[in-house]
Amino acid sequence: MTILRTITEARRALDPIRPRATIGLVPTMGALHDGHTALFRAARRVCSPVVATIFVNPPQFGDPADLAAYPREESRDAATVAEAGVDYLFTPSAAEMYPRGYDTWIDIGGVALGFEGASRPGHFRGVATVCLKLFSIVQPRIAFFGQKDAQQVAVVRQLVRDMNLPIELRVVPTVRDRDGLALSSRNARLSRDERLQALALPRALEAGLAARRAGRDPVAAARQELKSVDIDYVAEADLDGRPTLVVAARVGRTRLIDNVPLDEPDDGPGI
Repeated sequence: MTILRTITEARRALDPIRPRATIGLVPTMGALHDGHTALFRAARRVCSPVVATIFVNPPQFGDPADLAAYPREESRDAATVAEAGVDYLFTPSAAEMYPRGYDTWIDIGGVALGFEGASRPGHFRGVATVCLKLFSIVQPRIAFFGQKDAQQVAVVRQLVRDMNLPIELRVVPTVRDRDGLALSSRNARLSRDERLQALALPRALEAGLAARRAGRDPVAAARQELKSVDIDYVAEADLDGRPTLVVAARVGRTRLIDNVPLDEPDDGPGI
């Protein structure tokens, strides 16, 4: 695996092979877990080379304390990426991506409004901007994202469509721990008792999906399972025409999100 730290290095490595390659891109912010590994493996099956990125993107954090607390484990993450068979790891600094005088942003509406967009003002502006920059630098044919961040996936789809980018997006199902909790870098912040409380989120999604199949209100059913946590929102969202039950809640000082498409087949999402 080759580690690339600057935009110039990335272009110098990728430009010569681009005409004959199917470049796959897996953007991450590091603190890697098995959910990321699933993305790397999905990319390896259909792309060569595979480029992973690790970049904690400051503009998508509204709270400076949240940005400061975000875990950074570069050596461990690099080992995980290499073990997954990734060919290139692009790890730019904030100054490389946003040099002095930088002032160009993607102001995205549509699916970016509401839910995470309302709870975290400016978040999707940062997401859309960094994704467009990474797409421009790497120029992948296929980019891989996880279903866990369902609204983010819809935002990136809108970005690709509206900007006429020649990129295919592939979405990998949410990877869950054995207790049903969706894998997230933020899970490490949970105490033992808080983790037990957090299991209300997958239970809520399961209840909502069951209610939908029985012709009942999935939001009401989900809300009944969330009494032990501080709910930010629980709602049915239309994400690119796909009805999705979305949940965000705080457990202690940790904010968690999860979702399930409500048009899942009868075997469900494995919650």
